Amino acid sequence: MAGVYHVGMGEIVVAKHPVILTSLGLGSCLGLVIYDEIAKVAGMSHIMLPENHEGREVKKFGKYADTAIPKLIEELIALGALRSRLKAKMAGGAQMFSIPGKNSGSFLAIGERNIEATKKMLSNFGISLVAYDVGGNKGRSVEFYTDNWIMVVKVIGSEVKRI
Repeated sequence: MAGVYHVGMGEIVVAKHPVILTSLGLGSCLGLVIYDEIAKVAGMSHIMLPENHEGREVKKFGKYADTAIPKLIEELIALGALRSRLKAKMAGGAQMFSIPGKNSGSFLAIGERNIEATKKMLSNFGISLVAYDVGGNKGRSVEFYTDNWIMVVKVIGSEVKRI
C-alpha cells in the first residue's frame, strides 16, 4: 500500500517507493518531481518563486526554484539515488491573471519565470526534464506515482493528463 504525501506551498517531500506525492492548487507555482527509478525514490517540491533574490535565510527550501532543486537532489541522494540517474517532471506555471500595461508583463509573469528558472536549474545539474505540462491560464493539481513513475495532471474543465 502506497503512502500518500501532500506537498504544500514551499515544501519538499522525499520518499521511497511505494508512494504517491501530491500537490494541489498549482497556479503560477510548479509541482516539480525529481526521481530515480532504480533506487525507487522520488521527491516533490511546490515551487512558488523562481529565486531568492533577497538573500534572506531560507526557511522553506521548496519555495524557490534555486533552493528547491539542490535540496531535492541532496535529499534524494541521502535516500540512495544516484545523481546520474535522476529525471524530472513538472506541471504548473500558469498565468493566472491578465497583466495590464506593456512593460509590466515580464516581472509579473511569475508562472513563466518559474518555468524558465526551473528548466535552467535542472539543466545546470544535468537532470533531464522528461515530461511537463506548463503554462496556460488554468490552475492544476498533480499526483506522482512511484509504481509507474507517472505524473497525473488535473486541470478544471480539461481531461486528466498522464505525463
